[in-house]
Amino acid sequence: MKKRRTKAEIEELKKKIYEILENFHPESTRQAFYQMSNAGCIPKTEAAYQGVVLRLCGQMREDGELPWDWITDSTRWMRKPRSYSSLNEALENTKAAYRRALWDDQAAYVEIWIEKEALASIFYAVTAEWDVPLMVVKGFTSKAFAHSAAEAIDAVGKPAFLYYFGDWDPSGLWVWKDVQAKIRRYAPKADVTFERVAVTQQQIADYKLPTRPTKRKGNSHAKNFSGNSVEVDAMPPVTLQDLVRNCIERHIDKRQLAITKAAEASEREALGMFVRKAIR
Repeated sequence: MKKRRTKAEIEELKKKIYEILENFHPESTRQAFYQMSNAGCIPKTEAAYQGVVLRLCGQMREDGELPWDWITDSTRWMRKPRSYSSLNEALENTKAAYRRALWDDQAAYVEIWIEKEALASIFYAVTAEWDVPLMVVKGFTSKAFAHSAAEAIDAVGKPAFLYYFGDWDPSGLWVWKDVQAKIRRYAPKADVTFERVAVTQQQIADYKLPTRPTKRKGNSHAKNFSGNSVEVDAMPPVTLQDLVRNCIERHIDKRQLAITKAAEASEREALGMFVRKAIR
């Protein structure tokens, strides 16, 4: 008979969940699960994910013990056109949101590609800062999505660098191969460099990432794949952000960046003067 956790044990688990999410948020419940299992708090099983982390996170938020916005759910969202209560509000928003295109005067073009939509908020915190496109593939990308991406790369007319973050498993490896093949097919003359940043075998060893049995039944991509699999969610969020930032910053000319930022500040001030005159 399975032993039930005591009230004290449950409170300890809730305390650990809170500590993990307080340290870094927002993140997905799956990421919190990996950090809990890495710390030895729970077993590395789907039952522990569903019955402990997912259940307690939901309970803690309902009870006001955990802020709702500490956990992300990018799989559900709504669409609505941006609207304003007044012209003044629209003008003020335009001034506040103005940014000069950072990469127009840089020598390269960069994109970050990720396999998991649930990780989008973690990556976007860095890509938004650097004005870099974040591409979420959610499995094998469609021809239409790849064609649109290839057109954008081709139109830039400068060396492009595409960095990928995905699972270390048969599908995660094939997804990136599929993206590369489609981009090369739809933009054959473009100068594109592809790099898989995570997860790699070296990272699995370095970070002692938790593994799971590789799904082989009915999976034709698993034929030449050996060993267990690792989800990109298992990597610490801060590590993922550091890797993304490194990929981007290696292509930044700091002198040109300073010029761009100075021009942006001047243009924002000019826009502010225009707004002040318009709302008088």
